[in-house]
Amino acid sequence: MPGTVLLLAASPVGRGCLVDAASVLPVLAAVSPAVLSGTDTANVVELADPLEPQAVLTRLRAAATAPGPLTLFVTGQLQLDRRQRLPHLALARTTPATVRYTAFPWHWITEELRLRPPGTTTLLVDLHADAESWAYLAGGTLAVGTGVGLYGRVAPPPPRRTVASPAYMKAVATILRSGHRPAPRTLHEQALARTDGEGGRPGIVLAVDPRLPAAPDPHAAITAAAQAGRHDEAAALAGRREQEAVRAWGAASEQALHWAEVRADLAMLAGDAAGSCRVWLAVATARLDAGQPADAPSVESAVDRAHHQWGRVEDPPRARELGLALAGLRLRVPGRRQGALDHVRGRLGLLEAQV
Repeated sequence: MPGTVLLLAASPVGRGCLVDAASVLPVLAAVSPAVLSGTDTANVVELADPLEPQAVLTRLRAAATAPGPLTLFVTGQLQLDRRQRLPHLALARTTPATVRYTAFPWHWITEELRLRPPGTTTLLVDLHADAESWAYLAGGTLAVGTGVGLYGRVAPPPPRRTVASPAYMKAVATILRSGHRPAPRTLHEQALARTDGEGGRPGIVLAVDPRLPAAPDPHAAITAAAQAGRHDEAAALAGRREQEAVRAWGAASEQALHWAEVRADLAMLAGDAAGSCRVWLAVATARLDAGQPADAPSVESAVDRAHHQWGRVEDPPRARELGLALAGLRLRVPGRRQGALDHVRGRLGLLEAQV
């Protein structure tokens, strides 16, 4: 089965740039797709200094839903948004004041990878942190979710007026250019050794094994059913888990809402945009009714995903029904994307003429 590779290099333009992220892409591009992926054949997607977080999300989502092994090479810099203090991958237009709207939230990576079969996803990163992000990481590390391999380093801020080089990722690319792809952990260790030898600054070393605990974690069976085209079976499995969680912890519990979110993802994979949108709307409403703030990542994500799926609903009456509910939520949860409510209202106006 062919693999999928996503090459993402991003850093702000101008004085806010900490690392010359894009300089690694020519070196990675010189490696054959099969070696990048570790499979016989592979599809490679390259994102060089993207401008919009939604564009990155679209490419990441497509890669995450592709069958076969997935390898992500991410080079760039981390910054915190000033409101929620959450790490983001800075993009070309990002400034310290606009992180919330112009950067890519790190937790979106975790969310998009959560339905991947365990052990099929590897994330290699070379990140530089600004001062605030570096202090944030001192209290923990970056999360990527269960079953995902994470290898790389987060370097501290470079000296003032200095743009660092992505030495770790260049070392990874150099090793792979030999035509041999070691196991991810071995590749990681070899790249770290070369980085140290080149005077690099390893900073925080990331090495997360993708192996799951021994207990059976049911996502694997659900994902397998969905990828085999047995969408009704996958939805039924997730629905049963959701009902068990509701009985055990309540309808507004994180456990129950998690399985509702899984059902929304499964509906998307089945091509049921209206069904996916409806579940995401319900999840967002449940979180708000439970007292979660409108700018909580889980709330914003639910509304954004509902909005994305609504845009794919082609039946005018259903689109109008869902759009009215979405417009009500957008009044409470405007989200990061400017003009989201105007977009809903504009399309509703067009739908009124069709219904």
